[in-house]
Amino acid sequence: MINFTNSDRAEVLTQALPYIERYAGKIVVVKYGGNAMINEELKQQVMEDIVLLWLVGVKIVLVHGGGPEISTLMQKLGHTPQFIDGCRVTDKETVDVVQMVLAGKVNKTLVNLLGMKGGKAIGLSGMDANLLMCKKKDEKLGFVGNVEKVNTQSIIDLLNNNYIPVISTVGADTDGNVYNINGDTAAAKIAGALGAERFIMMTDVAGILKDKDDPSTLIPQISVSQSDELYKSGIISGGMIPKFECAVEAINEGVKNVIIMDGRVPHSILMELLTDEGAGTMVTK
Repeated sequence: MINFTNSDRAEVLTQALPYIERYAGKIVVVKYGGNAMINEELKQQVMEDIVLLWLVGVKIVLVHGGGPEISTLMQKLGHTPQFIDGCRVTDKETVDVVQMVLAGKVNKTLVNLLGMKGGKAIGLSGMDANLLMCKKKDEKLGFVGNVEKVNTQSIIDLLNNNYIPVISTVGADTDGNVYNINGDTAAAKIAGALGAERFIMMTDVAGILKDKDDPSTLIPQISVSQSDELYKSGIISGGMIPKFECAVEAINEGVKNVIIMDGRVPHSILMELLTDEGAGTMVTK
């Protein structure tokens, strides 16, 4: 373990000051899920990072998924999770499980953890105050929703009162039907509606790679205008396609920059926001 002197600590804080000034008072949306949520040690570190940023004045909005927890509870209840093109088939029974897990257990666990780290967090679902209004994405998927409208007032009210909003990705339609929403899609819509300074997508890969099997080929920055070239060359392929599409949508809806980064790296959020090198791939307009 590295031993830091008080002088070393003071130097680190001094170097972080320009970045703290840049983001103080600005909205940063973080999409949280994957291994960073499953691994307990990483979960603790992510919550610490979020509270630290909140304490120095960054307006953090945490949007979370919880797919593995949903599947685990379904199996305990005797149901087999089904997927089509990566989307969870969500019938009436499944959407009840989704609501219980996301708006209940996962959401309140994260709120509690943030509180234990010294933060003030309040949990919301997309059903609260009509936050995420949806329409059915595809009949064959059941109650899987596309976000048609984001009503941001509840988020803004919490931010203005110095709370960290923690949002689970379930929404509803005008008839009261509840929908399961892809976490990346919901987070991108929320970031766009808020005009966030930055949208951070925590994934299970280092970012966008020239060679998907070689993390050293990370592309540090790309622009939306390069989309066609990236698709044609195969750099954007497989599971990265929907993530990149969410990044592009967020940019087009008003987010200044989107970061696709590896949530498995300890303190990756702080590395991204408070250092020159950053973390992952930055997508710009």
